[in-house]
Amino acid sequence: MIQERTNTAKQYLFATDFDQTLSFNDSGIVLSELLGTKDFIKKVEGLSRIHMVQQGGELAYLLLHDPEYRRVRKEHLYEVGKHIRLKQNIRLLSQLLKDIDGRNFAFYVVSAAPEEVIQSALEGIVPPENIYGTKFRYHPETGEIQEVLRVSAGYGKVAVLEELRNSLQISYDHVVYVGDGSSDVHVMLNVNRHEGLTIAVSEAKFISQIARRTILSDDALSVLIPILEDVAGWDSLRIRAFFTANGFALQDWNKVRTDTLTIAEHGAAAAQFA
Repeated sequence: MIQERTNTAKQYLFATDFDQTLSFNDSGIVLSELLGTKDFIKKVEGLSRIHMVQQGGELAYLLLHDPEYRRVRKEHLYEVGKHIRLKQNIRLLSQLLKDIDGRNFAFYVVSAAPEEVIQSALEGIVPPENIYGTKFRYHPETGEIQEVLRVSAGYGKVAVLEELRNSLQISYDHVVYVGDGSSDVHVMLNVNRHEGLTIAVSEAKFISQIARRTILSDDALSVLIPILEDVAGWDSLRIRAFFTANGFALQDWNKVRTDTLTIAEHGAAAAQFA
């Protein structure tokens, strides 16, 4: 029993978004380029303005309802994955997370991007069973998308994370979530509320102001910094030594805290000092 509790204490869940978190591209944009369709951004903005679908679920809606995207089949989504430009060192990140001072971080991808796109892009890096993207049901004869079975966006990400946490028997304070956009807001708020670690990889205010840490880099290994500091409790010297031991040097590591505010003169106060 003691050994079982010790093992549980060393188990963590590392869950990350995909589009513009592990990659530089939005899956919808890459798909649109392959289809020769140019209005993807306008259509997404239109859906957002009328609150037609939850944020992050726009591509799934278009694939199911828009005439230009209805021709997409499973093989097209796999092809999109081969054109996604990934951040550097995702494979090494997944390997290093297996043992951080005896802590094991189970690596999962939770994203609104189509599951086939993510599986194709991360083939040989992340096992398919560790990928939770938007899931479709296809017509058995035509291959046409018939139904959206799961959209891992907004509250959908909260549901997936809860499922994973229960399956792995991990408490929320042993959860690390990494994201970049509006579809990550709900899950980050939920993880924060339960004292987990949230990491933003974008300067967008709606996400960086919610996340406990923000890290900006073209290298996936960068998210190790807040994990090593906030979870493992390492100082900067030990972190630099860790990266050096794995063949990397931390260059231009700037730790910045910025307060942004606007101060306006109150009428009465301004008159008093005039």
